[in-house]
Amino acid sequence: MHDSRKFLRPEAIKRISRLGLRARHIVEGFLSGLHRSPYFGQSIEFRQHREYTHGDDLRYVDWKVWAKQDRYYVKQFEEDTNLRCTLLCDVSASMRYGRGDFNKYEYACTIAASLAYLLLRQQDAVGCVAFDESARMIVPQRTKRNHLNSIIKALELSDPREKTDLYQILRNATESYPRRGMMILVSDLFVEREGLFRGLRLLRSRGHDVMVFHVLDDDELDFPFSGPTRFEGLELAEQLRCNPRALREGYLNSLGEYLEEVRRGCSRHDVDYVLLRTSQPLDAALAAFLSNRLGTRR
Repeated sequence: MHDSRKFLRPEAIKRISRLGLRARHIVEGFLSGLHRSPYFGQSIEFRQHREYTHGDDLRYVDWKVWAKQDRYYVKQFEEDTNLRCTLLCDVSASMRYGRGDFNKYEYACTIAASLAYLLLRQQDAVGCVAFDESARMIVPQRTKRNHLNSIIKALELSDPREKTDLYQILRNATESYPRRGMMILVSDLFVEREGLFRGLRLLRSRGHDVMVFHVLDDDELDFPFSGPTRFEGLELAEQLRCNPRALREGYLNSLGEYLEEVRRGCSRHDVDYVLLRTSQPLDAALAAFLSNRLGTRR
């Protein structure tokens, strides 16, 4: 048995607390800015039953049906979408980069925590996988509000390291979550594209609704460097000394081709794609998510 004190050091507990408060602040601030939201609340009008599955809220079990049939069924209501969502958060070494208020890892974790808070607020089931080459932390889908603490701990205790094997992660997700739901991938997508698209295609073939939040730092998008510079690899032990002004045009051209390839690949597989800068307000991710849900429900 692991000693939790080894992992939950005082400084780690403080970071976890800050992430939870930040997620709540972002979500509540975003929702207060919506004059009228069609996404929240639960109708009292009963619609149908469905069979109970592990993780469902016991408050909605119909005990009268159980007494008659000796089987568990859950009540569903008109506005109850019963979303089952898994957050796939990249914690590979390249996510450490950043010179602004957040590096990519911190920004991605805040997106994941904010979405988890938002979903749990609606009594949807949320799980989380923090990954690099393999799944580092796995949190099962749950609906209870205090489940947010488990997700935040998984994110905060996954210090970025190693490279990313995204195809393997997405393939494992299809096997671990056979029931249709929503898969939200948060990553800088510094991966081999063929494997990325194969994994997305596999998720879609199993009926999952898939969203990709592509997180990049401003430096990676704008390449603002000037003067002699040494670039160091985060996932490869390589260095490059150069005059970045001589590379800027070629870099930005290659970046544009890469982003277009990713956008087209996601579109081809009917995957919602959102590019986010780490300097961008995080409520942009929430707005994109809610827009996706509205479109899905229609």
